[in-house]
Amino acid sequence: MNLRALIFDVDGTLAETEEAHRAAFNETFSSWGLGWHWNRPDYTRLLKTTGGKERIRAFQKGLPAGDRLGEDDIARLHREKTARYGEILASGGLVLRPGVAELIRTARNAGLKIAVATTTNAPNVEALCQCCWGQSAARIFDEIAAGDMVEAKKPAPDVFDLALEKLGLPADACLAFEDSRNGLLSARGAGLQVVVTPSAYTVDEDFSEATYLIATLERDNLPGPLRF
Repeated sequence: MNLRALIFDVDGTLAETEEAHRAAFNETFSSWGLGWHWNRPDYTRLLKTTGGKERIRAFQKGLPAGDRLGEDDIARLHREKTARYGEILASGGLVLRPGVAELIRTARNAGLKIAVATTTNAPNVEALCQCCWGQSAARIFDEIAAGDMVEAKKPAPDVFDLALEKLGLPADACLAFEDSRNGLLSARGAGLQVVVTPSAYTVDEDFSEATYLIATLERDNLPGPLRF
């Protein structure tokens, strides 16, 4: 494999972010006086739907019509949730998953490009980079393909297709990193080989299509192509 770039998912792959997202949703729901609260089982189920606004829509399907938000309110609530998520990360406490920082550093030293292909939006990528690296996302990643830049979110391949387009590289020169089945299907749909490291919310999902399935990205776990 003539490896030239690594393409990372963000939530669950770079860091265990989902509890921070869940807290941001619940605090925003409370500030709106909605009486909604997503517990861990709720959120595990809702994560099968990718995208925050899409998740709200999926949740609302089980509510009476009169209790559902319209599209403008969904968009405004999600913007407030994104801001709250940024505040939570700015307060500290979120760390990268084991091996992530070292892998990205050694890949850069080996001359590889580093990109993101994520369902989350660009401000959330920025918030994570500031929290975990103390640097802007543009200093960590060569290219960012985010959910607000494509028409269809994971498991559609659009965001990985966009990452490949931005990198100017074919799929067989890149390796994708994911933690969820939706992400795995998205990357495979774009023709990529995929390293899956299941996260706290995805550990029970089916990853039979993964090229490599490992617990973490620590060096001792890495497959041959990543032992720079």
